[in-house]
Amino acid sequence: MTAARSADRVVVLDVVGLQPDHLSRTPSIATLLDDGTTTGLVPPFPAVTVPSQTTLASGLSPGTHGDVANGVYDRETDTVELWGRDVGDRRRVWETGREAGLRTGVLFFQHLYGTTADVAVTPKPIEDEDNNLIEMNCWTNPDEFYDLLREEHAHFPLHNYWGPAASDASSRWILSAARESIERYDPDLLWTYVPHLDYAGQRTGPSSPAFDEALTEVDELIDEFLAFLRGTDRWAETAVVVVSEYGFHEVDTPVFPNRALRAAGLLETVDHPDGGTVPDFDSSAAFALADHQIAHLYVDDDAVADARDAVAGLPGVDRVLGGDDLSALDTDHPNTGELVLVADPDAWFAYYWWEADEADARPPYATSVDIHDKPGYDPCELFLGDDGMVSTDPTKVGGSHGRVDPETTPVFGVGGPAAPDWSLTGDVDARQVAPTVLALLGALDDVDAPFEAAPVGPAAQDNS
Repeated sequence: MTAARSADRVVVLDVVGLQPDHLSRTPSIATLLDDGTTTGLVPPFPAVTVPSQTTLASGLSPGTHGDVANGVYDRETDTVELWGRDVGDRRRVWETGREAGLRTGVLFFQHLYGTTADVAVTPKPIEDEDNNLIEMNCWTNPDEFYDLLREEHAHFPLHNYWGPAASDASSRWILSAARESIERYDPDLLWTYVPHLDYAGQRTGPSSPAFDEALTEVDELIDEFLAFLRGTDRWAETAVVVVSEYGFHEVDTPVFPNRALRAAGLLETVDHPDGGTVPDFDSSAAFALADHQIAHLYVDDDAVADARDAVAGLPGVDRVLGGDDLSALDTDHPNTGELVLVADPDAWFAYYWWEADEADARPPYATSVDIHDKPGYDPCELFLGDDGMVSTDPTKVGGSHGRVDPETTPVFGVGGPAAPDWSLTGDVDARQVAPTVLALLGALDDVDAPFEAAPVGPAAQDNS
């Protein structure tokens, strides 16, 4: 049986870092959801950006889609890439929905270069051979859309999207682009990433005054956007889905698995031509791709036991996962490390392999905002440094994420005039979001996609 269509337009707001208990401090978002549905959302493991985003938008687990971290270690080429930008073989709801006849749009998700969404915007700065910024630019569908956005709203403020100057200015620009997308192209589905709670969450933690201020800022920005939506011709047939990718733990303990692997003789380094050292992946028996509260250890077969011994006893390490553990968490994939570390709730993993007193061993990119060369995620890029653009003091980091815990459950909600009247018990699985969006639009049965979970609400029974 085909599920009844609830909405003719769905706008998804991915307000990263938002949790159900924040709604008392975000009255505009709470009012939107008052007449609809609000509950928690169980993110995939690990609960970091790329795995969470791909799961939300594809309906698949990391063990299936292969985005198991924000970075990828290629065992064939011995290279690490963080924040890959091409669409690759990913099929998300804006691609599958378009195949079903919907007009779709997506703003500022990862892996958007080459997407078939009718409307898309994502940063694509023009850089020189050393990855230095020459000119700001964005990749868009249609091709001319960024020129139109730049004429109306100036260049996208990349320095406010990440780095020491990251702020609500990036969210403001993105929501302006969302308004332009609706006015110019009128998509049936528009998925928009709203980033800036992430900055306060990592800088100062979720209990800080700065995080409270960020909640107020994001609520005001979304209130302005909702006021625009209410003035559009299709508001009466619109459902607004509010999701988040993860919540934050307060942290005060940086953990350094690569230091431990180096001390055990498993991680080798070589001199960098511009000073300092970098990992020699080819000759190393083990390397840790640090990613918030998760670290993937890529280990030679004969060194797994030694690698486990080197890191298991580090203060701040909660668990060392492998084999069946990863299968049980739906994270077992060829991209996954032979071992995966999980930090304590108050701890996180730093990528550093050099000791604090080894300034000569620090690579030149350590003090830069550098998403290309660093072989691990670096939240210290949110802080100004004393001897470079960014800090190398990991004790400054106040919040992190990656664990899947009840206290960091992100939000799921549906509001707006076309929101269905659902009575939900329990949290929603992140894999349910993509089929739910299509079910709201009456397009679920028109899509050929291997969703791993049923949509939320009566559509789960209608499409069983």
